[in-house]
Amino acid sequence: MRIDESKKVRHVSGENIVIMQADGAADMTQVVALNESALELYNLLKGREFTLDDVVRAMLDTYEVDESTARIDAAEWVFQMREQHLIIN
Repeated sequence: MRIDESKKVRHVSGENIVIMQADGAADMTQVVALNESALELYNLLKGREFTLDDVVRAMLDTYEVDESTARIDAAEWVFQMREQHLIIN
């Protein structure tokens, strides 16, 4: 999987956001806010292919967390990023 680099993170009014404009006539603009942890993982993993194990390793290297917690949190991060269309396969 990869971070979809066609979508850019912007820092606006103290928030890290991704603004996604849908194609078509209807105004379907979506704004996704990333907290500091989500943004850090996003920045660590963008520009390369990665697996869930890579996300777990990034969490273990970055945060003081045990592997079991990192694995649960990594799976949730991947799920949420996919839900928001910020990760592509």
